Amino acid sequence: MSGAPTRVFIARLAGIAVFDPSGDQVGRVRDVVVALRLAPRPPRVLGLVVELATRRTVFLPITRVTVIEADAVIFDGRLNVRRFQKRESETLVLAEMLDRTVRFREGGEDVSVVDVAMEPTRTRDWLVGKVAVRRRTGRGLRKRGESLVVDWDELEGFSAVEHGQGAAGLIAAFERMKPADLANIVHELPEKRRTEVALALDDERLADILEELPEDDQIEILGKLGVERAADVLEAMGPDDAADLLGELPTEQRERLLMLMEPQDAAPVRRLLTYPDQSAGGLMTTDPVIVAPDATVAEALALIRRPDLNPALAAQVYVCRPPTATPTGRFLGTVHFQRLLREPPPTLVSGIVDAVLDPLRPIMSLEAVAMFLATYNLVAGAVVDENGHLLGAVTIDDVLDHLLPEDWREAAMDAAAEESSDPEEEALRGET
Repeated sequence: MSGAPTRVFIARLAGIAVFDPSGDQVGRVRDVVVALRLAPRPPRVLGLVVELATRRTVFLPITRVTVIEADAVIFDGRLNVRRFQKRESETLVLAEMLDRTVRFREGGEDVSVVDVAMEPTRTRDWLVGKVAVRRRTGRGLRKRGESLVVDWDELEGFSAVEHGQGAAGLIAAFERMKPADLANIVHELPEKRRTEVALALDDERLADILEELPEDDQIEILGKLGVERAADVLEAMGPDDAADLLGELPTEQRERLLMLMEPQDAAPVRRLLTYPDQSAGGLMTTDPVIVAPDATVAEALALIRRPDLNPALAAQVYVCRPPTATPTGRFLGTVHFQRLLREPPPTLVSGIVDAVLDPLRPIMSLEAVAMFLATYNLVAGAVVDENGHLLGAVTIDDVLDHLLPEDWREAAMDAAAEESSDPEEEALRGET
């Protein structure tokens, strides 16, 4: 393998780009597949799990990888896009090895796996030769929490069924990943591992991931959190996403979670639950960007620059008389961000507000909302009640979410290609 380093720590490969020989990016590394062998023989690296732009994960045999660098993997251009399916004899390093508790063969000391290193051989094979571990207790001159790199054959416990594996290493490996991409990884994990990851994530990160997961995964994870933690995560979700999830739960469970949520977080969710799912009221978020008439262009631009803001919500600001929390005072109109960019920073938004378009009404159907956005080339629209109060905004992503089949997220994650198998891949993965 040209350009290959002598040792690659696998956690550092997580999320790096994969390129073909022409320099075109085809996807990103999501994991590394190895085959465990009888001790003391080190595991053999079979290949990489690569996530394509379509979110499908495929198998890239290690024999087709030509270069591994700090920020890129290059392969020979041959890629079977048949969806990756892990076999019983295979192990995923990031999903199944990181954070595992193993022990030294001599002395029996328990340690936690921090990372795993693969090394090339003269025969173009790659083997797992080294393991980075963290000590769990202090012994002799060594301290608890100390990290060290040891040979694979010094450890045992990788093939045992792991209970309470933890997830800190896996989460750290994917900390820079977008929520939608991490949701795809979480969806693919075994149920036990998925629960471990969910329990280890902070509330905000887990909320972001839940919003991207299929409904069945959302309900499963929420049920494993315990009611108090579940309520905290629901508070961190967008009100519309929280309402969608709660709407799928039994009435008693839904009410219990709402009672545990902070009143200011539960109130907008309760309002959303009063509207039919396929209506503007049921689709909207209650947290659009709202400004008072005396706000300046500079102030409005500062609000839409927030990095955590949905791009569709950042496309325009909604001008309302106080109070500026939904339901607001009288709705005056909207100002698109392009208009904000064209005006001097001290300009008042009340002087450039667009009040020509009639707003959406909460009882409007999904189809009517979709036609409204399409007709006026909008990515979001204001939802206003009969008294002129802004209730929220419907974004194009929520419209698409409801126009697509109910199981579209799961179908997108689970869709398998119908291409024939690759003989070279089968030969490689058939060896142990």
